[in-house]
Amino acid sequence: MAVTGRAVFLAFVGVAVAFVAAPAGAWVPWAVLGLLLAALLTDLALAANSRAVRLEHGGDTSVRLGEHAEVWLSVANPGRRTLRATVRDAWRPSAGAAPRAHDVVVPAGGRRLVRTTLTPSRRGDQHSAHVTVRSHGPLRLAARQSSHTVPWTVRVLPPFRSRRHLPGKLAKLQELEGQHRAMIRGQGSEFDSLREYVPGDDVRSIDWRATARRETVVVRTWRPERDRRILLVLDTSRTSAGRVDDLPRLEHSMDAALLLTALAAKAGDRVDFLAYDRRVRARVRSEGRGSTLPAIVSAMAPLEPELVEVDAAGMVSAILAGQRRSRQLVVLLTDLNAAALEAGLLPRLAALTARHLVLVAAVADPHVDRLAAERGDAQAVYRAAAAQRTIVERRRVTAELRRRGVEVVEAAAGELAPALADAYIALKAQGRL
Repeated sequence: MAVTGRAVFLAFVGVAVAFVAAPAGAWVPWAVLGLLLAALLTDLALAANSRAVRLEHGGDTSVRLGEHAEVWLSVANPGRRTLRATVRDAWRPSAGAAPRAHDVVVPAGGRRLVRTTLTPSRRGDQHSAHVTVRSHGPLRLAARQSSHTVPWTVRVLPPFRSRRHLPGKLAKLQELEGQHRAMIRGQGSEFDSLREYVPGDDVRSIDWRATARRETVVVRTWRPERDRRILLVLDTSRTSAGRVDDLPRLEHSMDAALLLTALAAKAGDRVDFLAYDRRVRARVRSEGRGSTLPAIVSAMAPLEPELVEVDAAGMVSAILAGQRRSRQLVVLLTDLNAAALEAGLLPRLAALTARHLVLVAAVADPHVDRLAAERGDAQAVYRAAAAQRTIVERRRVTAELRRRGVEVVEAAAGELAPALADAYIALKAQGRL
């Protein structure tokens, strides 16, 4: 049983009446109390049964972070009395549910739909907590209240902020494929056609047999290979929790991975995905041609940084265990933390580079560069020295990675995604995929 504000107001009025009429006799307060209790019990008896209400969720099951999702709730009244109720569809605060409550009137045997708009502020799965139904009587003095479990989940996907770069990167791919200019030569590329030699062509592309049959020098034209394999490896260990531009490194890495996935799918390549720290957090395998972007986006949604050191040996084993026999591009999205890489990845790098082309992509923190430039006081000088040491160590580990045949892309938070896409396009232009 629940008492409404209207009943409380009537109780105050009754107390005032009893106080004024008290000299008339001692029975007046008891009469006022009796009338109020009778009204409450009568109103409660006439209220529809809140436990018998049938509830069912529906609506959107996924939404991108920063966008809106709509979830509806079906309220069915199987009883013989009209249901006058306040229905609260409860979600966790980060779901951004509005409105918080709905007033409904459902006739006997009828059904009504109420709609709740979700504006999530966090990635991941948002679950409906419970639905509370407060059934009022005709006078709205008392109500029957009960809570119901009505499961519904909305998956909040990464926002894919770098999508705006996709058209420009696709234009570069089209140039490579000869839609905007002639085919190019690349080591290991697919043969396309023959044409006459022009000054500036690579002499290694001359087809001597075709030249011998003609009066002019003939060269082969090539197109970038398609149906190559790319494995995106997302480091979800403690280094991914560091914040750059008010967002964890993991968010920037996800954004770069999504742009590369969309670009590679348009280029006809197959993209697999692996999230790892000390165990596999998510894995998506591409089983055929076509974009795996929706599957990768969905797999990324519930990922959060884990405050543990990455198990580099386990990560390398997971990469090698899931790979096919063919050579592929392994893109590791992590941090260029010298201590973590030297103790973990570098000793095990040879096993990867012997079989695959490896590219390491990392977010650069502009705050470190700003600290390195400070000279205001003694504390600023100490901070600048620490920042400069961090910069030197990152440059040293970058040089070591490149010496071992690893491609390295390091860029600021907003530039990592397009920089990684440019590196992928350059590798295709060079015929290294």
